[in-house]
Amino acid sequence: MTNKTAWFFLLLCAGSFAVACQPSGESGGNAPETVTILGTLTGNGEEKLMAAIAPFTEATGIEVVYEGTDAFTTLISVRVDSGDAPDIALFPQPGLMLDFAQQGDLVPQPRADLEDAYDPYWLDLASSNDELYGVWMRADVKSLVWYNPQAFTAAGYTIPLTWDGLEVLTQQMIANGHTPWCIGLESGAATGWVGTDWLEEILLRQAGPEIYDQWVAHEIPFDHPAIAQALNTFGEIVRDPNQVQGGATGAISIPFGDSPQALFTESPGCYLHRQASFISDFLPSGLVPEETVDVFALPPIQPSQGNPVLVGGIVYGQFNDTPAATALMQHLASVEAHNLWAGEGYITPHEQVSLDAYPDVLTRNQAAVLQEADVIRFDGSDLMPGAVGTGTFWTGMVDYVGGTEAEAVLSEIEASWPDP
Repeated sequence: MTNKTAWFFLLLCAGSFAVACQPSGESGGNAPETVTILGTLTGNGEEKLMAAIAPFTEATGIEVVYEGTDAFTTLISVRVDSGDAPDIALFPQPGLMLDFAQQGDLVPQPRADLEDAYDPYWLDLASSNDELYGVWMRADVKSLVWYNPQAFTAAGYTIPLTWDGLEVLTQQMIANGHTPWCIGLESGAATGWVGTDWLEEILLRQAGPEIYDQWVAHEIPFDHPAIAQALNTFGEIVRDPNQVQGGATGAISIPFGDSPQALFTESPGCYLHRQASFISDFLPSGLVPEETVDVFALPPIQPSQGNPVLVGGIVYGQFNDTPAATALMQHLASVEAHNLWAGEGYITPHEQVSLDAYPDVLTRNQAAVLQEADVIRFDGSDLMPGAVGTGTFWTGMVDYVGGTEAEAVLSEIEASWPDP
């Protein structure tokens, strides 16, 4: 444990959580306290999470029991409704977390203590009725274009800084007999979410954050002209068989985790792949950062809208108001915990974490895209009602890529929006 981490726990355990902070075996014969967490992370993600929690258990004796599940959205509702809520839940969608907050199920968090750690936008995302309910664990930076620097150099390509430059580059690739993009929308029951990210990226760059926010809040209809323009701009890419590996059929059928593989074949099947930072878990082994794999920021479209970055993320909410759970929430918000996550390769929105905390240049380059953003906006589909954001929006994008006209797709999604 570092000196800073030890000092953090010394302060924590000197306060109101002193009983909870007695090391295991030193609590007067009582069993050590336990905090339960339910979340979506499994496998490698679970290992990274527990690595950052280990110093907390070492210093306090509080055992942390984590349960990861692919059925989180269903299971958390069942657990809460049955009176068996976990102490803490790890939410991939802040909107779902705030649903529980509005029902009175969550414990408010001290916003004033976190204002030096997070941009106000992140705190607002996790707030309802002027109360903060969430502590952000990680940011999934979505506005990344993955590429193979060796393949770029061999073909004479350079990184574009503007959308016009990106379009020029893709036409140059086509002229050279190369396919610019790999896109994969297939994701089991979640097929189509990749397309929603594309539309959100383009809308944010074309129309700007004000229109984006109005769209997410349904202050303008889903079939507003700005959304139609963004969707058709995506269509100019994904429906063009010269621009996408496998054409529209390939985009619909290729699993999202498999779609970047063609960047790294001996004769590349594509040269560009727009995807979030978590796609690194699906890349082939043995790649060398900045030599055979790297990222650049998806370029802006309208200079007046600045340099926007679309993000997703994971946020913690506290269900049970116990000293042990509150102590863990304080740890999860600390710079010490976020430095540990950064060291595991997670991008953190915690502003006190420097780029030096990341384990390699590839991860630092991803984090730099977030730190250099002029505008940050969260994944719109994750903020919309579930019937739309994880329902008709997903299926509508598949329909559109498959050939359904934009007007029909957007009208159907608009009609599915729940009544207030």
